[in-house]
Amino acid sequence: MTSDVTLAQETDLSRAGEVSLAALVLLVLLGLNLRPFLTSVGPVLDLVRADIGLDFRSAAMLTTLPFVLMGLIAFIGIGIARRFGEKRALAGALLLLMLGCASRAVVQNGAQLIASAGIAGIGVAVIQALIPGVAKRWFPDRIAMAMGLYSAALVGGGALGSLASTWLNAYGGWRSGLSIWALPALAVLLLWLVFAPRTAPIVASAPAPVKTSSFFRNRRAWQLAAYFGLTNSGYSSLVAWLPSFYQQQSMSLHASGNLLAWLAMFQATAAFAMPMLARRSVDRRAALWLTIALQVAGFAGFALAPNAAPWLWVALAGFGLGGFFSLSLIVSLDHLSSAQAAGTLAAFVQGIGFLLASSAPWLIGWLRDSGASFTTGWWLHIGVLGAMAVLTYKFSPASYRHSMQAL
Repeated sequence: MTSDVTLAQETDLSRAGEVSLAALVLLVLLGLNLRPFLTSVGPVLDLVRADIGLDFRSAAMLTTLPFVLMGLIAFIGIGIARRFGEKRALAGALLLLMLGCASRAVVQNGAQLIASAGIAGIGVAVIQALIPGVAKRWFPDRIAMAMGLYSAALVGGGALGSLASTWLNAYGGWRSGLSIWALPALAVLLLWLVFAPRTAPIVASAPAPVKTSSFFRNRRAWQLAAYFGLTNSGYSSLVAWLPSFYQQQSMSLHASGNLLAWLAMFQATAAFAMPMLARRSVDRRAALWLTIALQVAGFAGFALAPNAAPWLWVALAGFGLGGFFSLSLIVSLDHLSSAQAAGTLAAFVQGIGFLLASSAPWLIGWLRDSGASFTTGWWLHIGVLGAMAVLTYKFSPASYRHSMQAL
């Protein structure tokens, strides 16, 4: 009997670990849909503000609220999947993303537009909470490749959103440009329902699942969460304010929107390339320091000489942000060998991390309403990046097992 159970477990694990082309395509398509609802707003934000009346702090909520929800719902996303099943949980999340985008076709005021960001943000939050664990289970021996592709697709979708925004606005107005992203979300929902790989059955003798609450008492989990959130806060700030910043430098609406797309294209490149470059070493710190240094260079360019080489500053910041996003998630997954436990840790890291990242756009909006300039915000990000560079020393592979020993 024991040998039969063991054989069943091994069979389930091998099935769960198969590198399926359909699974890989689904992972990429899911990633592509997670950012256009955010990045399509920035290039037309001044038009939206003028049309429906939004001050800087209210406009910041279009970015801040989704990031807050990404943080809060990350803590319960695993529980939702455990209760309703992974396939149904992700299908429901895609439905919310679709509805949030579609509702923007009829919004009449700022409250309705912010609510649409909240609905879409809930869907994105559930998907982001579940994907790292899903990827580790589907691709246990190729996690760097899987997470690299997913991260590249995620920020690549951001590039698509910002590139298309001004073009769609010219042909159908900003409401059409923001609501059209419901269509690809619907397409992926249908593909998910048909082609999603089956979840391996739970074996009776399998260990009890690790709960998200377990990580609230773990120092390393908090370090990883702060690291992920504070370093990635630059992304939320740039998505919210980069076009507005350069429009104040007399750049056109179209050109400033293209800057955001340029940012996302470099993010997508680095999100895939950096994990591939670092995959032969279990110590990811050198690559992480490189991504932080690139971000510092980009933000310093914004602060000191924004008009000297805007495309270069955006490229440096984008490459640093994209590489850091995927590498920091991989480092979290590296800490635990169990796909379930590692996925739960990644959900905790994203939960706290996105809450921290959500404060950055609001803080910069508050500074602007208080009379300060965007440049003050760029210097704040440089200071945060310096602190996170020091924290990177903590993440040596030798410390992984000891830091998670209590679990």
